[in-house]
Amino acid sequence: MREQELNFEGVERVPLAVFTEKAYLDYSMYVILDRALPHIGDGLKPVQRRIIYAMSDLGLSAGSKPKKAARTVGDVIGKFHPHGDSACYEAMVHMAQPFSYRYPIVDGHGNWGSQDDPKSFAAMRYTEARLTRYAQVLLSELDQGTVEWQANFDGTLREPVLLPAQLPNLLLNGTSGIAVGMSTDIPPHNLREVTTALIRLLEEPKTTLGQLAKHIKGPDFPTGGELISPRSDILDIYNTGNGSLRLRARYEIQDGEIIVTELPFQISGAKVLEQIAAQMRAKKLPMMEDLRDESDHENPTRLVLTPRAGRVDLDALMHHLFATTELERTVRVNVNVIGLDGRPAVFGLKPLLEEWLRFRTDTVKRRLNHRLERVTARLHILDGLLIAFLNIDAVIKIIRKEDEPKPVLMKRFKLSDTQAESILELKLRHLARLEEIKIRGEQDALTEEQADLERTLRSKQKIKDLIKGELLELAKTHGDDRRTIVVERDPAQAMDEAELITSDPVTVVLSARGWARAAKGHEVDAQALSYRSGDEFLAAAVGRSNQLAVFLDSTGRAYSLPAHTLPSARGQGEPLSGRLKPPDGAGFGAVLIGAPEDRWVLASSAGYGFVVKLEHLHSRNKAGKVVLSVPKGSKVIPAAAAGESGRLVTAVSSDGRLLAFPLDELPELARGKGNKILALPAKSGLEMISVCVLAEGQALQITSGQRQMTIKPKDLEHYLAGRGRRGSVLPRGWRKVDRACPE
Repeated sequence: MREQELNFEGVERVPLAVFTEKAYLDYSMYVILDRALPHIGDGLKPVQRRIIYAMSDLGLSAGSKPKKAARTVGDVIGKFHPHGDSACYEAMVHMAQPFSYRYPIVDGHGNWGSQDDPKSFAAMRYTEARLTRYAQVLLSELDQGTVEWQANFDGTLREPVLLPAQLPNLLLNGTSGIAVGMSTDIPPHNLREVTTALIRLLEEPKTTLGQLAKHIKGPDFPTGGELISPRSDILDIYNTGNGSLRLRARYEIQDGEIIVTELPFQISGAKVLEQIAAQMRAKKLPMMEDLRDESDHENPTRLVLTPRAGRVDLDALMHHLFATTELERTVRVNVNVIGLDGRPAVFGLKPLLEEWLRFRTDTVKRRLNHRLERVTARLHILDGLLIAFLNIDAVIKIIRKEDEPKPVLMKRFKLSDTQAESILELKLRHLARLEEIKIRGEQDALTEEQADLERTLRSKQKIKDLIKGELLELAKTHGDDRRTIVVERDPAQAMDEAELITSDPVTVVLSARGWARAAKGHEVDAQALSYRSGDEFLAAAVGRSNQLAVFLDSTGRAYSLPAHTLPSARGQGEPLSGRLKPPDGAGFGAVLIGAPEDRWVLASSAGYGFVVKLEHLHSRNKAGKVVLSVPKGSKVIPAAAAGESGRLVTAVSSDGRLLAFPLDELPELARGKGNKILALPAKSGLEMISVCVLAEGQALQITSGQRQMTIKPKDLEHYLAGRGRRGSVLPRGWRKVDRACPE
């Protein structure tokens, strides 16, 4: 059976590139104009506009009984917005959340989400809603001929193209949206401030941006907080329509505790507490003892932070938290909206207010014209009714006798079709004598109103005065105090890592094979600790947990590690080669710890050394930096804390000689080989095995195998000599020395 031939006759053929380009452009324009961007007139996106109109159509005013949210959503997607019900409901929820909208439009009953989790709202079948009083700002003039109407998606109903907003809802509630190739982020503002700026612009069209900014201090967010951006940044945003703002939480101190009462816009208190708790678990907030959330219905935001001790600088702590958590955040601003010409554009503050005033002026004119038409039409009908009352007998006679009384009435009394129809629709009870008096009274009132409307429409000033009066009344009805405080502050800076670490006494222990650990306290017998098989104690230094421990390798390179990051001395430590990168074959020979200004004596077994400040040994590089020049065949010996001037340096050689001399004779350098400390015969194979610095009245302890000997201060005089001498021989039996250290 032969396959049926395909017939493409009458089918338009278009290149794929042309078709896809047009399809994508059509989609892009739809997203931009009919989904993601708000209109400058009512400040609403289509779905929001349809939700508000559908609720109004259902009679859900502020004074009515609320209905199920599912009822509203059903009307919206069934009549005007054939899209997903969940997206529609979410848009409705957003307009009901007082922490999302500065002036909520929907009054929600039930669970409509929380600031901690805005999307935790209940399903639409459980919640109920009605419009707020503020919604009347958008709807009150809808039936007064103020806006254009269009057919809905299936052509069976009519819906407004825009809502006749009496206030610039775009600025008051702000919005955000992502279109194709563009987006919008408009922060909310205070109603009273915006109203005063509009009135100023109405009265003085040449008002500058700086003058408008005296009325509008900056955005006003529903959750309060502080706007800390410089004034120049705010003015720049109002000038260009683009930029970013910095928001910060507000707090107060009560009974030594920090109480966070207001959070930046769209920030969750639970997330902030989680961020702080993570720092506490990582031991990066030693000054914090506890935190808890005491938020409730009366206090929507109340985060309590308890410091560890009364000496903590609470303001410094908060500055650190501002820098490291979302207690301070940046808000993007991009005033990209659809203008009155139907095109998207980025507006500065003054152009936006001017454009909205044009919209409002046009709306008011349409309202007045609509009312004028109604008044004129009513007067026309009243003229006809008055004729009928003056000729009531003749009118009744014509109606009783004629089969088609309308044309006869029109011809006899020179009436229009509308007038004749009104006469024929009169009820018998309205033929009373008093009705004539009512008609004449209504005529007089409407004639006066007609003249007033015509005068207003002819005068630009009267229209301005009318708009001004309405704005003042709306500000009185719906306005409130500013919530976000505008105060210029410097961006917060995180504390230095050293400030965030508890200052506890520690002893850093280094083994002969380069394993390091930190024991709590200074009264630690480092030699008595357990070591790995084949390893033994080499050196130890006492300091604080918030200081840097410095290690010297056998090549004279210095490396730094935070003491609090070293493993506990309960174990056997960890090899430094796992965290540092010493040269191949290099071992570690010394450990130092203390304040940056502390002085230490560095020396090599060749008998040379110098005094150095600890800060010169600090290095963030894993490969360290060269500090001590070690002669070939020599090694680094354990460093000694030098302390202040006036102390004694003691040096011991491997053949049992001891030399003592004043510390001041040793030079202070940042790096190098140093000067000769102890003279050693050339090619003798002897080496200097220990250098110590003794305070006044401090004894020296000599260790040889399992034996120890103490040389008291008065006995040290026997070993005093100038720097670089050979030294005096120790007593018989102590010619082989393993170690020397202050007692």
